[in-house]
Amino acid sequence: FIQMLRSAKKKDVLQLLRRAPEEMLPFIMEAAVAAQSVASLAALSDFLDFSKEPKSLLEKFLYAAAFSPRPSGELLRLVLDKLDGKQLASEVWETGIIAVGSLVGKLCQQELCGLQQEVERGVETILAGLRGAKEESEVVIYLLALGNAVLPETIPTLLDYAEEGPAAVTTAAISALQRFPAQHISGKVKRAMRRIFHEKRKSYEKTCRLAAAEMLLDNQPSAMDVINILLATNELETETATFLLLKVQNGLR
Repeated sequence: FIQMLRSAKKKDVLQLLRRAPEEMLPFIMEAAVAAQSVASLAALSDFLDFSKEPKSLLEKFLYAAAFSPRPSGELLRLVLDKLDGKQLASEVWETGIIAVGSLVGKLCQQELCGLQQEVERGVETILAGLRGAKEESEVVIYLLALGNAVLPETIPTLLDYAEEGPAAVTTAAISALQRFPAQHISGKVKRAMRRIFHEKRKSYEKTCRLAAAEMLLDNQPSAMDVINILLATNELETETATFLLLKVQNGLR
């Protein structure tokens, strides 16, 4: 079916989308995303009205885009155009921003980061949204999107939010940092994780400290890091202490 859509004209794909029975529409729409031909994406652009379509259908489109294994710049542009400047249901907006992060990350894995304007636009959409976010829940969504994008140049931003944010923001920022390969977990990142785990600047919730300790133990920990984490378990709740002890034991094995 996807092969058929790749050779179809825009008007034929659009007609198929418009005439499809309701229960078949998600399948055809996901196939059109997977086809990623100029005609299928243009047809989707004409068909999808983010101000009118049911939330469930829009979310299915965004999930299909986000999980596309080798997305194109045109697919990212389609998602950005549909999100741009529109009043959207919160679920659709959240899924859309996270999808943008996923698409940016996959395009960069294909070494298209500096070659496509859509990638730059996607990154700026996330960073500008993060800078302008007022609600804690909005900040968390943008941080999750950065985690999907896995761009090394955003690590300083993630560290700022990890150390200074409230619990949900700190957890989201550390979660985003955990997505990075070991070569990007620098001394600066580890120093920040130590400050969070040992509460050098302020008090952090248990989940934040646990995530920081995981970062240290998962990325070539120094002997002193292991010793200090083990010493700190004496002051932690039993479940947390047990988890960290198992983590150290697994590392030793």
